[in-house]
Amino acid sequence: MGANSSSISELPENEYLKKLSGAEPISENDPFWNQLLSFSFTTPTNSADLKLLEEATISVCKSLVEKNPRTGNLGSLVKVFLSRTKELKISAECQNHLFIWQAHNALFIICCLLKVFISRMSEEELQLHFTYEEKAPGSYGTECEDLIEELLCCLIQLIVEIPLLDITYSISLAAVTTLIVFLSCQLFHKEILRESIIHKYLMHGRCLPYTSRLVKTLLYNFIRQERSPPPGTHVFQQQTDGGGLLYGIASGVATGLWTVFTLGGVGSKPSPQLEQCSPLANQSLLLLLVLANLTDAPDTPNPYRQAIMSFKNTQDSTAFSSSSPHAFQINFNSLYTALCEQQKSDQATLLLYMLLHQNGNVRTYVLARTDIENLVLPILEILYHVEERNSHHVYMALIILLILTEDDGFNRSIHEVILKNITWYAERVLTEISLGSLLILVVIRTIQYNMTRTRDKYLHTNCLAALANMSAQFRSLHQYAAQRIISLFSLLSKKHNKVLEQATQSLRGSLGSNDSPLPDYAQDLNVIEEVIRMMLEIINSCLTNSLHHNPNLVYALLYKRDLFEQFRTHPSFQDIMQNIDLVISFFSSRLEQAGAELSVERVLEIIKQGAVALPKDRLRKFPELKFKYVEEEQPEEFFIPYVWSLVYNSAVALYWNPHDIQLFTMDSG
Repeated sequence: MGANSSSISELPENEYLKKLSGAEPISENDPFWNQLLSFSFTTPTNSADLKLLEEATISVCKSLVEKNPRTGNLGSLVKVFLSRTKELKISAECQNHLFIWQAHNALFIICCLLKVFISRMSEEELQLHFTYEEKAPGSYGTECEDLIEELLCCLIQLIVEIPLLDITYSISLAAVTTLIVFLSCQLFHKEILRESIIHKYLMHGRCLPYTSRLVKTLLYNFIRQERSPPPGTHVFQQQTDGGGLLYGIASGVATGLWTVFTLGGVGSKPSPQLEQCSPLANQSLLLLLVLANLTDAPDTPNPYRQAIMSFKNTQDSTAFSSSSPHAFQINFNSLYTALCEQQKSDQATLLLYMLLHQNGNVRTYVLARTDIENLVLPILEILYHVEERNSHHVYMALIILLILTEDDGFNRSIHEVILKNITWYAERVLTEISLGSLLILVVIRTIQYNMTRTRDKYLHTNCLAALANMSAQFRSLHQYAAQRIISLFSLLSKKHNKVLEQATQSLRGSLGSNDSPLPDYAQDLNVIEEVIRMMLEIINSCLTNSLHHNPNLVYALLYKRDLFEQFRTHPSFQDIMQNIDLVISFFSSRLEQAGAELSVERVLEIIKQGAVALPKDRLRKFPELKFKYVEEEQPEEFFIPYVWSLVYNSAVALYWNPHDIQLFTMDSG
């Protein structure tokens, strides 16, 4: 790059880059490095420009791949960066802009080179490239064999030890992004990496003692959501002789170079929301998710996952367990606030899922919050806008609800939270509704969407499980929520009748012909009957546990009583129908005694009186409906491709050629 570079188009012919990738070895003490690291050019701000940068520098990278075994220039560049980082903390404290700028530029070049190297060679070959020195062709020295480990450790130290200031924002972001690039070897393998040189470095040796500090720093970066420094933060006077260092980088470091790592995204345009967000927070969260989902080593569990599973609140004074070597403390209130505010992104929802599922301290804290609606409402919005979300995001949101509904306290408290004017719910004006009733409405809407569109049994099962967990605690259901419960049952009933009719017709038609195989209507019928059974159990659970709290559900039940007739004698539903049939008969009798043409208010009044009069011992007790979320076997087969698809699509920091990606197809990614 160097002092003469001013645009991407000039990079292939840049004399400094040509020398770096040429046949001549360059000593780490050569003045050349000052010239190479003094660049400022119009930097990419979108995916198209990022692609141009990749294409403009690919010839340089290929040349370095070819010549580096003889020159060792990659190792020299890394050593130059390592030597400069030793003074970074002092430079930050002394506001030494120039020193930080050059260190950042060195890391930027390393990151660009690494990305190409990793996409074109195995980890073993990459490791060799870090050992080559300026000796005879193909030889390498033993003292440099751990240069990768030294660089990884240096990047981690940079992240956890350098204070986050305007002048250090760019290099902190570059360090996080370079670690992501180091781990991106997974993108170029179809199978999940279970043994990796980079993983080994990060889980053992010099990097291991920094585990808890790294996880804590990445979490705090996410919590703080620091914006990129404003224009003009870094202002140097350009030299007038035209040589040496270019100091005029107000648009370089402050608002330019960092955008190489933050704006754009493969196949997407920067949105106003994206431009307003914190690139460091976004990249830190992605790195945290990648680290947390590394596979366990044969002899060691993933320490980053251990750290995420065991950290505690700063207000928790209990001693750390000896079984949690990477535990630390963090402010749960700040973390909770950030999680509530950031749920529009897949990665924040995935983080919330991981914390609720794996960290008992976080789960206990969240369930004890008195403002739980701040967390639940964004999750419900994800489900409500299911058409606009990818399936993984919807699954994560749904599993979060399932985990929350495992707690009876949560199931009670959500009916005590009254919300006003839910503007994003378009089907009906909801001027006042409990959080519990809104949750029911959104989950039922998700089920109905799934029935007509995706027909995903897994989604059905989790939706119904969440409703079942809540059913015994239903309180003061909104009339619309009660109607939707019965409407869903009506939809299922019609679907059942339709499949039954198709099966009957198919059977009749097959009697005269043996040419074509029968469609598997029996399997379809079994699935729909399982769902109907579940809905009947949910209604029954509410009636047996909280009948007197839910007059609107009884009203809806009576209004659509004919729906249940066909299931009274059905062998699959006879037992569960006993209570529902009893409630319908009991309240129907009381309404008949009250006379004809009753107003809605009068009917509800009779229902409330009847609920008190109905002897509880007449309702048969069934086992409590309780479903716990259980993670699938080998969850990494789902989570690792998911996390890397988020990196690929939202790490607007980087551009990867889609033709090189092996981990997932571009359709699913």
